[in-house]
Amino acid sequence: MSTTGREDKKRYLRYAAVVLLVVFCVSAVLLGLSIWENRHSAFTEDNSAPSEVLEYEGEDYVLRDDIEAFLVMGLDKYDVVVDNTAFNNDRQADFLLLLVFNNTEKTCTGIHINRDTMAEMNVLGVAGEKIRTEFGQITLAHTYGNGKEVSCRNTVDAVSGVLLNVPIKHYASITMDAVPAYNDLVGGVTLTVLDDFTGVDDTLVQGEVVTLMGEHAVNYVRGRHGVADSTNMNRMKRQRQYLTELYKKTESCLAAEEGFEVKAVASVKDYIVSDCTVKQLETLLNRFAEYDFKEIIELEGDSQVSNGHLEFYPHDDSVKKAVVSLFYEKEE
Repeated sequence: MSTTGREDKKRYLRYAAVVLLVVFCVSAVLLGLSIWENRHSAFTEDNSAPSEVLEYEGEDYVLRDDIEAFLVMGLDKYDVVVDNTAFNNDRQADFLLLLVFNNTEKTCTGIHINRDTMAEMNVLGVAGEKIRTEFGQITLAHTYGNGKEVSCRNTVDAVSGVLLNVPIKHYASITMDAVPAYNDLVGGVTLTVLDDFTGVDDTLVQGEVVTLMGEHAVNYVRGRHGVADSTNMNRMKRQRQYLTELYKKTESCLAAEEGFEVKAVASVKDYIVSDCTVKQLETLLNRFAEYDFKEIIELEGDSQVSNGHLEFYPHDDSVKKAVVSLFYEKEE
C-alpha cells in the first residue's frame, strides 16, 4: 500500500473511530451501565425487505448473510427528551453514518448519508403506528415519534429505504449537547477554519488556526445557513475535519490519563439513545477495533433548492453500486 493510501486509511479510521467512541461510549461498557436494552414501543416495524437477488451491470448478485449494519445519528437539538409518549418532536437527524460490518472479511465501511437526501418516510399516528408515508428530507424522519426509540427506528427505516431496503440491525443517536461536553473534556480541538463564519460566529475566521471550545465547536460542525454556500455537502467536509482532529485529542487523553474513558461516559451518556445492550455495544466496539476499516462512502447525486429548502437526490447507480458492493456478492 502506498504512503498516501496508508494516510487516507488512517484518516478514515480516525473519523469513524471517534464517532464510535462518542456514540458507543466504550466506558459505559467498563462501568457496566445496563442501559439501552431493547426498548418496547408502539411503532410497527416496516415490512419492506431487500431483494434476495439484484442485477448489476449485467450480473446477478445475492444478499449476503454475514453483514451487520449500525446507524449512527447526530441530532440537532439539545436537552433530554422527557415525554416518551409523544407522536412527534422537533429533533432532526443532521448527521447520518451507516457503519457496515463484514463479519467474514472482517472489514468495516461507512456510508455518510446527506441529511438533505429526499426519501420516503413513515408518518406516525398518536399511538406510534404508521398511518402513511411522506416524501421529504431524510433528516425529518426523526421528527416523527417520541424523540427516542420510535424516532430512531423511523430514521433507520428511511435510511434503509434509500439503500434499497438493506437490513440495518442496530442504531444509536446522540444529541448536540455531547459536542461541547466532550470537546471541552479533551481540552478543545485545534484546526484551520475552512469557511467564512462572519455573522454566524465571528471568532471563526477563515484560514486561521483556532482551538474550538464550547459552543464554538458546535457552531463549527453544525453551522450551515450563512456559512459558505450553505449546503450540507460543505458542512459534511467540516464535520469530517473536526472528527479527525477530535480523535487525535482523544488518543492523547487516553494515553496521558488513566481512567479517561470513565470521564468520557460521564460527559455524554445522558444524550445517547440506542437499541443495543451494553454487551452488544461491547461486541461492536471489539469488531471495530479488530476489523480493517476500509473507507467512508458518499453517495453521488444532485442538489437543488425547492421552496427555499435544499434537496439532494442520490443517483440510482451510485446507490446500487454502494449497496451491491457492501451487502451483496456475485451469484455463483
